This record gives sequence, structure tokens and C-alpha cells, in this order.
Amino acid sequence: MKRFFLLAVVALMPWLTPAAQEDSVDNERLARMISLSEAVIRTDLNVPRFMDRVKNDTTFYKAFKNLHLLGYTSWNDIRIKNKRGEIKASLISKTRQTRSKGCRSMEVLTQNVSGNFFDDDSSYNYNTAELYAGIFFTKGIVCGETNIVKGVDFSPRGQSGMEKHKEQLKILFFNPGKKIPGIPFIGDKIDIFDPDKAALYDFTIDFGDYEGQSCYVFSIKVKPDLSGGERNRIVIDSMVTWFSAKTMEVMARNYDMSYDAGVYDFDVHMEVQMTKAGEYLVPKLLRYTGNWDVVFKKRERGFFTATLFDFN
Repeated sequence: MKRFFLLAVVALMPWLTPAAQEDSVDNERLARMISLSEAVIRTDLNVPRFMDRVKNDTTFYKAFKNLHLLGYTSWNDIRIKNKRGEIKASLISKTRQTRSKGCRSMEVLTQNVSGNFFDDDSSYNYNTAELYAGIFFTKGIVCGETNIVKGVDFSPRGQSGMEKHKEQLKILFFNPGKKIPGIPFIGDKIDIFDPDKAALYDFTIDFGDYEGQSCYVFSIKVKPDLSGGERNRIVIDSMVTWFSAKTMEVMARNYDMSYDAGVYDFDVHMEVQMTKAGEYLVPKLLRYTGNWDVVFKKRERGFFTATLFDFN
């Protein structure tokens, strides 16, 4: 039987691409670095296969793409604070997105603005607001969208300026843990699933509950005893994801990122909670806290909460 198994593996080897073989080896190495709770051990979980699903997850990104196909109401709370913690600009609003004949549009139901939230030309005065608007606000009428994520490439190659930065933010937001090309000093430090970088983290898989649903809770946290040089290789401080035990969809995710590159520094915390709107997985709550400083620009301390409901 063993001989047959070995022969089968050898026979299949030519059909496996070098990248697939390398990824399989990486998953095996990662699996040996992960701590399992007793409950997970009793399930005889295939850890390398689990890691492959985690690394190649598209459900998190697809949940946000699903918002383009639905109508929903959103409470939007965006605040910019000064160094004393006082609010210097804000936007609090209630909006309603409608979808009709393959197109979506948005209506502002209520809105309160304070400080210099907008520039004189009505554009956003803060990067935090730009980030929020790019995810949850619809400008004009948008048509011809889908929620297809297979084959989507977030690569910023061929782009420049703001469009390039938006693509880099998409990678950081929708695929935390993936290498981001083109960001000075940190692009390759975010690739936490690379076995060499994974050695800087503690990985655990446990069972948990999310709104009455059984989940695998996958945690990634920086090892507490790193040296100063090793700590400088860290960008993602922690990430905890709740995967549905039944479907492996991402039901919730919390993560913390920070880095000081001299010419810029940031400290960001995000929480995302999902729900089902019929057959669609969609975000229902997103909280963001960010402290950014870029050379030649003022430090920005931004906070926002998006609460989405009444999907149809």
C-alpha cells in the first residue's frame, strides 16, 4: 500500500507546478509551527490544508464585493482627532444604497459635518475619509459590477500616484498577510505566511463561537521575546480570524498593524464583523482606529465605524 502511494505521488509530480510544490512545502512547514487546542486535536484537522485555505481565502474580499450587488442602509461615523484626543473634524451620516437594473446609487438621508472635514472644492480633507468613502460611499450611478473574485489581482503594477496607493491599501485591507509590492521598507515584511517570517509569530487554532455558529479561531501574534532587530521586521502585530467550521467563510476578523520607517509611521487597529443577507456574506460592522504620520504632511488620527443593515 505504501509503495502504491509513493508511486502515485511520483506519477503526479510532473503535473504539479513548481509554485504549487513550493506552496505545499510551505504549508507543511507552517503546520509544524502551529499550536492546536485539545478540541481541535480531537477533530484530526488537516492543518496544511487548513493553512492553504487561510492563505488563499477570498471570502473576506468577496463579502465587500457583495455590497455592490445589494441595497442597504449605513450609519457612518468618521472622526478626526487632534493630539489631545479632541475631535477637530467629523462626518456622521445615514445613507441608503439602492440597486436597480444592474446599477447602484446612494442617497444621503441625514448628515452632520464639523470642522474642516471637506476641502473648499468639497473633496475630502483627510485620508481616513478617502479610505471610508472608497469602501462604503457610492458617487453617482455605478453599473456593470459583479462579485466575482476569482483571478482578481491587487497588484499595483502599472499604476502610480493615488491609484497605486489605493491598490496597495486594498491588499493590506482585504488580504492582510500578503506581500505588498512597492511600499518602501515594509512590502515584504507583511508576508507573514512566508516560513522565515512566520518564525517571528505564534500561531494557534482553536474552536470558538460567532453568533451561535461554530468557528475555527485562527490567531497570529508576535512572539513576546523578540530582539530589537527582529521586532523591526514586524508590521502585523496580531490578527485573529473566525472561520466558519462549516463553510470556511470569514465571519469576523480583528487585526493590529504598526511600523516606524522614519519617513512615516502608523499604528492601525481594525475590527470586521460579517453577517448573511440571504445567500450573501456581507460586512455588518467595521471599526477602524488609525494613527498615521508621513513626512511633509500632518499626523492624522482617524477613527470610523460603519454599521450596515436593512439589506435587500
